[in-house]
Amino acid sequence: MRPSNLKTRIFLDSGDPKETREALEIMGYLDGQTTNPTLISKNPVVKAQIQKGQKFSEGEIYEFYKEIVTEVSSLIPEGSVSIEVFADKHTSSEQILAQGMKMFSWIPNAHIKYPVTTEGLKAANHSILNGMRVNMTLVFSQEQGAAVYAATKSAKKGAVFLSPFIGRLDDIGQNGVDLIKNTQKMYGKSDRHVEILTASIRSYEHLMATLAIGSDIVTAPLGIYKIWAEKGMPVPGANYIYQPSGLKVIEYEEIDLSKEWQGYNINHELTDKGIERFVSDWNALIQ
Repeated sequence: MRPSNLKTRIFLDSGDPKETREALEIMGYLDGQTTNPTLISKNPVVKAQIQKGQKFSEGEIYEFYKEIVTEVSSLIPEGSVSIEVFADKHTSSEQILAQGMKMFSWIPNAHIKYPVTTEGLKAANHSILNGMRVNMTLVFSQEQGAAVYAATKSAKKGAVFLSPFIGRLDDIGQNGVDLIKNTQKMYGKSDRHVEILTASIRSYEHLMATLAIGSDIVTAPLGIYKIWAEKGMPVPGANYIYQPSGLKVIEYEEIDLSKEWQGYNINHELTDKGIERFVSDWNALIQ
């Protein structure tokens, strides 16, 4: 069951409802689940079909995605389920929004995942104005977090998630956990309508560090939660020391949150690479 001293909400990062059931069995609860094209491509049903040389039509893969999130939603009806749109560098905000609106209608507890790009932020702005919930993904900098805050100013708390990918920052030699701390500090001066959803959790130590600093939400693979459950689901205190070796500190930036979202530098090579990876994984499934 949920530890009494746990403040962070626990999401599963998976495209497989069987893992949702297993997570519920070993932990006793889940607050939500995140999905993306890569996770859907790893679903056992999808993998089996691709291995047979049988790809999906575009309509079929979207219908499969809908079936997956519908089943997940039924398992955690009080939680949130993130569904990601298809968006490459040529996808317009109108196309992104049209997908988002359709996906938002699939289940009652959806957050729609948009990339933190110019077109993604435009879509997010319109989505919030239309009463939708969003999860802004592939975040790697404070300025991207500031842009998300500015683009969704009219939102109520609970409608906007920000997903920094800490593991991918670690991959390039930067301490991804620092980005969570820095963004928390920056948002401390705001109305806090944007909630931080720490993503790209690669290790048990990542999970412990995220819980220790009190991220609003964390999403992690089932394997990491299995380790956590085996250890009794401990919640580290503020004195927990996370000391990754060989990673560069990400320094805090003083950023004015009062600007329009277009005034922030949202460019980041890891966002571009992340989009390319999701697009590649998605396209590999389609005839």
